[in-house]
Amino acid sequence: MSNVLIVDAANVVGSVPDGWWRDRRGAAERLRDRLASREGSREDDDEEIILVVEGAARGVGSVPGVRVEAAPGSGDDLIVELAAARAAAGCSVVVVTADRELRERVRAHGARCVGPRAVRPVDGPGVSGSTSPRRGS
Repeated sequence: MSNVLIVDAANVVGSVPDGWWRDRRGAAERLRDRLASREGSREDDDEEIILVVEGAARGVGSVPGVRVEAAPGSGDDLIVELAAARAAAGCSVVVVTADRELRERVRAHGARCVGPRAVRPVDGPGVSGSTSPRRGS
């Protein structure tokens, strides 16, 4: 069984008021790069990381270790679709979001949820800290 980490980019980026609204695409790219550099994101690991972007962040490309999926409409709908498909395939799915409604929707498909702090340091960009999702959250 493989592990899948699905990240709600809009929710995670919006969790820290660091000026992200001035450059949504740039903020999503910084999050993508942070995910790619975290422990456990190397291609030889048994973890797939999917960053779901929407709106002005569409066009952010994938990098080794992080696949970027651009939602044609609602990012939440795409996250639910991805979580349901991976869980049905027997994967262990963790979704990173603070969105309560989205959490309920993905939990209905067997996914676990963690908040934005699991992948984004509380102190903001460039600050070192654990970015590994806590299991069992």
